[in-house]
Amino acid sequence: METIQRMTARSILSLGSLRKNSKAGSNSTNSDGPQSSASSSNSSPSPKNAGAQVAPHPIPPGAEGRVCPISGLFADAEVVHATSESKAQLVALQADPDIAEEIRALAMPPVPQQAEVRIQARKPVQLVRFNAYDGSHKANSSTRQLIREVGLPSLVRFTQSFYQKSFADQHIDQFIASHDEPHHERFALWIAEKFGDGTPWTEERRTRPKKYMKFGRETVQVAHDRSSAHFAAWHSPKREPHKWGDHFKPDDARVWMRLHFWAARETGMFKHEAFMEYYTRFIGHFISVYSSKAPPFTRESARWSADPKNVQRYLDAGRMMTDVVGKNVDQALAELPAEERFYTGSRAQNAAWPYEQR
Repeated sequence: METIQRMTARSILSLGSLRKNSKAGSNSTNSDGPQSSASSSNSSPSPKNAGAQVAPHPIPPGAEGRVCPISGLFADAEVVHATSESKAQLVALQADPDIAEEIRALAMPPVPQQAEVRIQARKPVQLVRFNAYDGSHKANSSTRQLIREVGLPSLVRFTQSFYQKSFADQHIDQFIASHDEPHHERFALWIAEKFGDGTPWTEERRTRPKKYMKFGRETVQVAHDRSSAHFAAWHSPKREPHKWGDHFKPDDARVWMRLHFWAARETGMFKHEAFMEYYTRFIGHFISVYSSKAPPFTRESARWSADPKNVQRYLDAGRMMTDVVGKNVDQALAELPAEERFYTGSRAQNAAWPYEQR
């Protein structure tokens, strides 16, 4: 009988062996494409990593890794420059209930490693009620069971394929400042944590180099969370100058979701029927913080790659979704099935998909 290991902080260590295979796949040319991440490179300065800082003076022995008493920064910290007006945008992102919970988790003491637990996987397909209310997704024993049945190696293969597709996509790659970070591993740990299987993503965040944002003359250390990561994506140096700093738009979210579900399909995730039914709702919930008009397109995005003709048209167009990018959102909504055109959020009394199961 199949057994599944519990993913705890030990999962982070297990990524070491997976990363060897991941790097080989990431560095090769993949005809199927790449994925997208919003954070920029954290490594030390190099031609590939122009965002990292260099100390303007020699660092005294014993002071390495400490904050500068004058500037308040770390010598190797990354600084993202933005306009003063952008600070309000970052604060608004951090007010999202799910992101606020992630910030609180990082401020908590580290969770000690737990003993390895083996559990039996369910054989019959048993769908799980989507558990989100008051603006926030809540993990429970059922979501934890779902993620354990899938397993961390499967998640990593899925997210690696997604990032490969995003890196190759003309539109999404502009939001990714660097391909060098372990984006897909972090994404896999985030999914595991949001489904309730320990805090591997939070523990991994504790080890990341410091990042700062400059709002005019004010410098603020930012948390290692989705708000600061996506804020950095808005200010990616790859973006067109007249769009630099703009929020994600519905077409950005639609392309992202299509690539995401395409990667899921290619890596066999849709064979996990109960997980993918829940996970599609999960994406429909979380995509709303980046574009409030994007959730209605979640199910269409999941269906898109089921037709090989759609994928081939995309590849023939040079990896550009010409039927999505720049399209009027009201016109796009009108093309969806009538029952998929509305999004109420989780706080509505008569909430629509993905919350209608309550």
